[in-house]
Amino acid sequence: MLLLLALLLSGAALASLLVAHLQLSGMRVVAAGAEPVPAGEALSLRLHLRASDARERRGLRVECGESATSASLADGAGEAVLELPTSRRGWLQPGRLRISTRQPLGLAFAWCHAWPQAQLLVYPRPERDAPPLPNGGGEGSRARPHVAGDEPHHLRAYRQGDPRRNIAWKPSARHGALLVREHERLEGAEIVLDWRELGSLPVEARISRLARWVDEAERRNRRYRLRLPGESLGPAQGPAHRHACLRALALLPHAVD
Repeated sequence: MLLLLALLLSGAALASLLVAHLQLSGMRVVAAGAEPVPAGEALSLRLHLRASDARERRGLRVECGESATSASLADGAGEAVLELPTSRRGWLQPGRLRISTRQPLGLAFAWCHAWPQAQLLVYPRPERDAPPLPNGGGEGSRARPHVAGDEPHHLRAYRQGDPRRNIAWKPSARHGALLVREHERLEGAEIVLDWRELGSLPVEARISRLARWVDEAERRNRRYRLRLPGESLGPAQGPAHRHACLRALALLPHAVD
């Protein structure tokens, strides 16, 4: 009986090795991609898997770094989505993938590696409490914007990067804190988001503020132009223009004038 049990267990182990190998045999990662997200948010890496035959494959585990998910294939094709953490703007290389299985009995462990060639884009992290959008002043403006007065409802607290010409010095002296005048906006005017106008901010802070303004201009359905060192985008609006602007901001060098 002991010999029979040993032979049975050995046969099960050998069968597990064979089936685990067949689960991965002939399988490929045929496509990998992800929609860009702001730095700090998880990026959903979508993987398309394909096998050389139509056998069903279950219990697959896909890993990339510390991220993992399960997958299965039916009719020779399947999909897996990995949530990758992001911390900085620019290109993100997903790195090595490991696809593994313990099917069917959990007695054997088989794995293979893949190196996707896709470059994933991470947008800049938008500034959380950015000042309001600049006044419309480009093509399409038909009147000069009116500068609000020194009434309390026309003033707000100073934020780093606000132009000095907007500071209300007398109300600031009375309140003991810097206050700036809010400007009335021309809703039909083109907005110009100019890198040079934020010269008092560090590079990354400028990029974060411009990213926030791009999103805000889109939310308000406004046409806008983005002026960066060496290039100018727009004026335009819509998803394609937003992507072009955020991509340009994401790929700016970390040291730029």
